[in-house]
Amino acid sequence: MPDFTIQRDDLTSPEIAELLADHLREMEQHSPPESVHALDLIKLKQPGITFWSIWNGDDLVGCGALKELDDKHAEIKSMRTDPKYRGQGAGRQMLLHILGESRQRSYTRLSLETGSMAAFEAARRLYASHGFSECGPFADYVLDPHSVFMTIELQ
Repeated sequence: MPDFTIQRDDLTSPEIAELLADHLREMEQHSPPESVHALDLIKLKQPGITFWSIWNGDDLVGCGALKELDDKHAEIKSMRTDPKYRGQGAGRQMLLHILGESRQRSYTRLSLETGSMAAFEAARRLYASHGFSECGPFADYVLDPHSVFMTIELQ
């Protein structure tokens, strides 16, 4: 099992830019344009969003972000694992990091949007295995057959 490390990221490295571009391309492959809610590099730099990268030595493995919706509710954004590292626990480690950070910030609810298609099944299983359950749209989202909304109440 690789020894992953997570660090807060300033979104300036070419590796991050490439990983996020791949993320957007993959989302666009599986979802119609109006159903792609992934944030690009510029939008991830907005106030209220904290971004982390996960590494195996000098290799970028993945990323994840936390967007504050209000003082008690946040959203997971841009969870991505490089395909060569999928199934090795990086996504789980990033999710646990984001859950821990959410609790530290005293959020009482953490939500996310992911795809409803088969390509997103592993992500939905990961979130469900950590206590997330399906919910209705939140924040500015609307009901969409291509989206699954999930949430967890934090303690």
